[in-house]
Amino acid sequence: MKPVRRTALVLSSAAMFWGLLAAAGPAAAQNGYPTKPIRVIVPFAAGSTTDIMARAISDKLSASLGQQVIVDNRGGASGTIGQQMVATAAPDGYTLMIHSSSHTVSPWTFAKLPFDTQADFAGITPIASLANVMVISPAKGVKSLPDLLAAARAKPGSFNYASAGQGSATHLNAEKFKLAAHIEATNIPFKGSAEAVSEVLGGRVDYYFSPIAPVIGQIKDGQLLALAVGSPKRSAALPDVPTTAEAGVPGSEFNFWIGMMAPAKTPRDIVKKLHDEVAKALASPEVKERFAKLGADPWTMQPEQFDQYIKDEIAANAKLVKAAGLSPQ
Repeated sequence: MKPVRRTALVLSSAAMFWGLLAAAGPAAAQNGYPTKPIRVIVPFAAGSTTDIMARAISDKLSASLGQQVIVDNRGGASGTIGQQMVATAAPDGYTLMIHSSSHTVSPWTFAKLPFDTQADFAGITPIASLANVMVISPAKGVKSLPDLLAAARAKPGSFNYASAGQGSATHLNAEKFKLAAHIEATNIPFKGSAEAVSEVLGGRVDYYFSPIAPVIGQIKDGQLLALAVGSPKRSAALPDVPTTAEAGVPGSEFNFWIGMMAPAKTPRDIVKKLHDEVAKALASPEVKERFAKLGADPWTMQPEQFDQYIKDEIAANAKLVKAAGLSPQ
């Protein structure tokens, strides 16, 4: 009987061992993450503000993670092409996305999406908040934001504005301003900031809530006049330019942010590791300097907080899109 009991004990111990190993297997595999290159989808063209920030972060992550972190630009359809690629990617930490706040607008500006903006993504962390600056050609004869408001109210419907596409942060910023200011203005959408800035410089479009980086040179050279920034606070890149609220339009503040996400169901230890590494990158002098040139403030929050923030933004943008009377594409 003793050998039988000994055999039973051995078999029982073996079963426990393999059971524990199976349970620990995924976690054990994740502890070695990453073991191959990581792809970061940017759903906008190369050279955009989001792309520049993504490359700054990816460079630091490549060094800290010991694997190459490659930016893959997949622009088109207001970012939804890149969003779909990430939503349907394997949730293993090797396909990530760096997107802007327009991520939370797409549910309301598209009649049908092949993904769920909330359920199909896991927030890692925001990486920056930044201001859009309202620019106009000096040839228009407008010297300040109150001047523009007076002219727009004197001739309702006579003004138009540029945007980098329907549902983009530049579009929603302009719409929120228009609603708060009680003026009429027509959206003229373009494929991106470069084209929008060109049309404003040429005077063919009246104004544009542009990311700071593409226009700061023209502002300093006097080719464009900065009337106000649309953010809740002034930008360190343009400290003398008032916010739209300071210039007389309360309730017009728009928080333009850029953040990193992963496919839903990405293991939480991988999400947490990526969060921690991005936070370290944002604290580095090199990244702070690069972001400052873009008029961006580094910004982080824990993954769970970012998930909730995205949920709240989706709800807030539903109200904004409805108030603006925007029709889904």
